Amino acid sequence: MTTNYNNMKHSVFITVLITILCNSGLYGQDQPNIPGGISLAFKAGNAAELSKYMNATVELLLLDKEDFYRKNVAETILKDFFSEYKTKDFTIRHQGAKNDAQYAIGNLKTEKGDFRVYFLLKKIDRELLIHQIRIEPDNGR
Repeated sequence: MTTNYNNMKHSVFITVLITILCNSGLYGQDQPNIPGGISLAFKAGNAAELSKYMNATVELLLLDKEDFYRKNVAETILKDFFSEYKTKDFTIRHQGAKNDAQYAIGNLKTEKGDFRVYFLLKKIDRELLIHQIRIEPDNGR
């Protein structure tokens, strides 16, 4: 009888714990989960690796360029940027999520100065893909 009572207590505890986690927002879809390869690609200044995470069309806002580009064109533009601005480091400072969209804001340190990076990912067929990348000079804001 004691074993049944302990099993029942354990089941009730697990059910209550799952209910609390689901209702508190600590468990669920709104938790950001930015793929680590994106940070590594920015840190290495590797446009080809970064393009693996891009949607077929990407909105790119980069210094004097601001438009929607096909993935391969966006990769070329980013490759040129990384050639001119050799990357020293990249750190994600903030990230968030809402429904099937996630975003991150980071700091990109280059040999010619620092930049603020913002990228937006949306879920397409169960895969998170970059839809927007914004890279602007970080003037200490």
